[in-house]
Amino acid sequence: MVAGKTVCLRRLSRGDRALEVRFNRFLGHDKVTAERIIESWGDSTVAAVEGRHVLAIQDTSEIHFNTTPQRRRGLGEIGKGNNHGVLLHPLLAVDADDGSCLGLLSGQVWTRQGRRTTTHDARDLSDKESQRWISTAIAAKPLLTAAGTVTVLGDRESDIFALYASSAEQHFHVIARSMHDRKLADRTGLYEATDAMPVVDRRAIQLPARAARPARQAHLELRFGAIELARPQSKFLRHLPKSLPLAVVDVCEINAGPGAEPLHWRLITSHEIATVDDAWRIVEWYKQRWIIEQFFRVLKTQGLKLEDSQIGTADRLLKLVAIAAKAAVITIQLLQARDGGQQPIRVAFNDNEINALAALNRQLEARSKRLKNPHPPDSLTWAAWIIGRLGGWDGYPSSKPPGPITFKNGLEYFLAVAAGWSLRDMCMP
Repeated sequence: MVAGKTVCLRRLSRGDRALEVRFNRFLGHDKVTAERIIESWGDSTVAAVEGRHVLAIQDTSEIHFNTTPQRRRGLGEIGKGNNHGVLLHPLLAVDADDGSCLGLLSGQVWTRQGRRTTTHDARDLSDKESQRWISTAIAAKPLLTAAGTVTVLGDRESDIFALYASSAEQHFHVIARSMHDRKLADRTGLYEATDAMPVVDRRAIQLPARAARPARQAHLELRFGAIELARPQSKFLRHLPKSLPLAVVDVCEINAGPGAEPLHWRLITSHEIATVDDAWRIVEWYKQRWIIEQFFRVLKTQGLKLEDSQIGTADRLLKLVAIAAKAAVITIQLLQARDGGQQPIRVAFNDNEINALAALNRQLEARSKRLKNPHPPDSLTWAAWIIGRLGGWDGYPSSKPPGPITFKNGLEYFLAVAAGWSLRDMCMP
């Protein structure tokens, strides 16, 4: 999928009908489950997180598959009920210091089974889709034992009191963007309290592009302070503490340009905020959330075009989504490596593939004695240099760096070579 930039089984098979049948048999096998595929996501991520401050970034995306009333493919409703598809909730590990994508950790993929008749407020958290914010973070915890620090980070949907309480129990930090004007322990409102805090600094930050929003520089005012968040008055939350000591960082854009919606983030966090630098650090960490948006774009519109898949059943589509998620992360890691990221090579390649890369590197360097791979051989950047060369890039620093198509061509060639390399010691009778 990474090499072909597609999840279409027919295209991946390149006209080989037998191979297409084998792909379909794999997806249809009872012992191949989406849950087990998701469990394997973190196999290569565990070593990459060691000793780092890891931002465990999670979000949910709706994946729309075309259906008709006569052919729903077993898919439930998404959006406002006018489309059918699958929901994907992954958790990405990102280095807090340099923003490098370390890999997938945990997640969920599902399709809805009918509409719920019980109202949202009348259901326990375990009976709501929002429980995924907590269960996904807890599932990732065993994979993060070697990390120096873990901060679970999410957008407005992750503004859940039970998640803040869980972070204290599980010994990880949390940063969530406020969705609700919550009550504090003194019965005042969160927004009233933050608006009353003094402006302590002003700074400009660069905002990456989003859907319907070009990249721009935003001039922000900063407020921050300690808060005591009160437990919501729900009978399902009475087992949780009556209040939680947290902090809030409020950044509000001033003088936004015409037609631009001013940025306003109220970030609730379990990190202690004692200085202005501490508060800006929370803002910088939250900015890293854009990586998961890039992940979804690679998965759908700008890369693998997952939503174009014509697989006929929901069960197989769920497995395909879980596999494609891993392919999307590898693509992001290679693009980051091209730009000088310092991810370890094993986040994307196994030992056999690394040995094949080393042999190819020696061959490429021998062709031009003045042109050497300048990167350490245990880095993904080293591998990206080789794959870029295999795809047609000349390797000179003055040349335009390899793009996605060059990486695609290089990966196609490399995977064929790696398959042959794995057979090099076999003795045929």
